[in-house]
Amino acid sequence: MPDAYPFLKGHGTENDFVLLPDHDGAVHGGLDPARVRALCDRRAGIGGDGVLRVIRTTAGPVAGEAAGQDAEWFMDYRNSDGSVSEMCGNGVRVFARHLLERGLVDPGRPVPVATRGGVKVVTAAGDPLTGDLTVDMGPAELLGDTKVAVGSTSWPARHVDMGNPHAVAFVDSLDPAGPVGPLREPPTHDPVTYPHGVNVEFVVRRGPRHVAMRVHERGSGETRSCGTGACAVMVAAALADGAVAEGTLPAADVAYRVDVPGGALTVTWTAAGRVLLTGPALVVAEGTTTL
Repeated sequence: MPDAYPFLKGHGTENDFVLLPDHDGAVHGGLDPARVRALCDRRAGIGGDGVLRVIRTTAGPVAGEAAGQDAEWFMDYRNSDGSVSEMCGNGVRVFARHLLERGLVDPGRPVPVATRGGVKVVTAAGDPLTGDLTVDMGPAELLGDTKVAVGSTSWPARHVDMGNPHAVAFVDSLDPAGPVGPLREPPTHDPVTYPHGVNVEFVVRRGPRHVAMRVHERGSGETRSCGTGACAVMVAAALADGAVAEGTLPAADVAYRVDVPGGALTVTWTAAGRVLLTGPALVVAEGTTTL
């Protein structure tokens, strides 16, 4: 039996993760995909949409990927199938919450976190140990129109990159009994546009600057929430609604509420072109495992 090692379990709007404190890269080495799959298994493991390794940017296993990023900590994120991912908006808030709770960063200052999608800075508007956290996700990259399909039904979609690729489709209903269905299998998409897969968001309008979404994440399946997906949805909705003119940045900060199956997030597109994601982040359990 392998040696026991520590883990934590956390979530942001029920997008849940196994966290592995491996500060100097001495425990998990290359973080084998089989270990990730075992940890994320909801019946035989701890269960999660992905694994967040908490590791210093100078540690050997990630030093190359983190090179040049001005942050002490690197979020080594893996999808539940063991594949590597660039970023996770809910995950980076949970990651920062862990650093704050353990006193590994100054609670009175913004928390920079290095990721494969660049440095993301997390701030607390209220109590850094209990309140919502905001992460600056950087600018959205608008890459044109595309389409996605579930079975025989297809929808036009907008290609928005938030450090990872998204296809955002507006639909009439999110009811699992409707055309979108339960999303057990990945929606089909253009393999040329998305050679490494894509996160697909289906969106309905709930009211002024208020939308709801469901998401199928590449490498994880349908999840209860997706932070980068909520950002992509907000940008696509603001453009579709005319809240922001095509080809321009917002004249003033624009905020949307984005409902996800696991709760609600606030996404703000600033006049400077930054996309800010605000929501809860909780660490709910810790222990040791031999998985």
